[in-house]
Order: sequence, then structure tokens, then C-alpha cells
Amino acid sequence: MRTYNEYRSMAEEALIPALSSLGQIPSPLLEAMCYSLQGGGKRIRPVLLLAACEMAGGNAEDALPFACALEMVHTYSLIHDDLPAMDNDDLRRGQPTNHKVYGESIAILAGDGLLNAAMEVMAAAAVKSGRPEGIRAAETIMRHAGVTGMIAGQTADITSEGKTPREDTVRYIHEHKTSDLLEAAVEAGLILGGASEEQVAAGHEYALHTGLAFQMTDDLLDVTGSAAELGKNPGKDADQNKMTWVALRGAEGTAEDACREAELALNALRKLPWDTEFFKAFTESLPGRKK
Repeated sequence: MRTYNEYRSMAEEALIPALSSLGQIPSPLLEAMCYSLQGGGKRIRPVLLLAACEMAGGNAEDALPFACALEMVHTYSLIHDDLPAMDNDDLRRGQPTNHKVYGESIAILAGDGLLNAAMEVMAAAAVKSGRPEGIRAAETIMRHAGVTGMIAGQTADITSEGKTPREDTVRYIHEHKTSDLLEAAVEAGLILGGASEEQVAAGHEYALHTGLAFQMTDDLLDVTGSAAELGKNPGKDADQNKMTWVALRGAEGTAEDACREAELALNALRKLPWDTEFFKAFTESLPGRKK
């Protein structure tokens, strides 16, 4: 397997060509889509997808269209999250948010465009390969991103603002708003690599708990981090009365729970027959991350 930065470079280099493969996209739509898509970030989801594919014995190059599509889905969700009607943010990855640069109408269309582009890229790759794994991987990604996945979590997040935090509601939000796209990455990667149903299920369990650890740490950083470290404005959760793990358990309890979820993720890795050191290292880095 390759290093995190090697997988990240693969995804970075393939993103714009994947978008360009769809044909002539009008300006300023294309410019707005590329602005957010090229806006940096850790590229966690495409990296995990490519690594999972190779771990299972697959070809990472063949999985690139799906990795790019997943990053398009993630980027669209950030553009829409930042809109005034949602989280009303003006900073993302250290840069002005999409609607601050291009206006709300184009930002909405840029998000719509990236979501649709993701479906086109995956469908084309699945047709080209002629393998059922491509169709399964595309279905997995869109299901986790959809109305029973990430969008369900976003809906719960918005409709729960200002309410007294409840553990079941906070966990639901975290499982869907954050864990679902990590589950999509690991599951789709394993499917493309030819993993068994049992192995995909173990990957799902790993990504679920890793996503919870990630979001718990994110909630904590919103309280303790700075704009320079995070690339976005801290304190927004409290300002908007968001239902977060910190609001439920406090800073110390959130840190403890993040470590527990990370350990559950590591336990799930032990069910897989391959060298899982890449994923182990990723999860172990989460509780102490600064951005």
C-alpha cells in the first residue's frame, strides 16, 4: 500500500480531469465548482477509498473515478452547509466560502453541479468496467450520501438547533452527517477491491466508529481551536445552539468518548485478514488532531 500523501496526490491530480471528462461546463458554474473542489482539504474520503481498494487487492487507479466522485459529493455538501440558510459561514479551508465569492445562486448551482457530476463520473466508470462491483460501489456512495444517510443527518442537525441535547439525537446526527461518507469510502473501496460481504461489513463498522471519533474531536476543536488552525471560524456550534457532543458531555467527556470510539474502530479492523496498519494509524491520529 501507499502512503496517505501518495493517495492524496492521486486524488488531487484526477479531480479536475474527472470533471472535464463530462464535457463543456458553462462559466461561471465551472469556475465556482473548481473553486471549492480545489480549495484544499485533507481529502480523507478519497484517500480512504483508494487505500481500502488496494488493501483488498484491487487497483487504486481503477477506483479513482469513485474516489473523485466521493470528493465531489463531500465538496457539494460543504458549499451548501456554508449557505446563509444553513450554517451561514464565510470561511472554509482558510478561504471565503463559495457564496461569498460567487453569490448564493451560483453557489447553490455549484453544489448541485458537483453532486450530479459525481453520479455521472461513477456511472460512466461502472459502464466502462462492465463489472458489477462498479455499480455496487456507486450505489453504496449515493446511499450513504442520500436521504437516509448524510442528508438525513444534516436535516436532524438543522431541526435540532436550540433544543436540549439528547444522546440518541446527537449520535444520530454524527452517524449520518459525518460517519456515512467515511462508511461510503471504506465500503466502496473494499467492494471495488473484491472484498467479501463479511469484510465489507467489518469495514462499515470501522468507518462508523472512526467517523464518530472524528466528529467528536471536531466538536471539541470548535470550542478549543482557532480560525488559523481550523481554516474556518470556531465557536459556530455554540453560537447557533447546535446539538453537539460537547453540549451533551462537555469537553472532557467528549475527549474520553472520542478515544472510546477510536478503540471500537480498531477492534473492527482486527476482523479483516489484511495488513490494516494504514487505517490503524489514521484512526489513532484522530483524538489528538488540531485541525
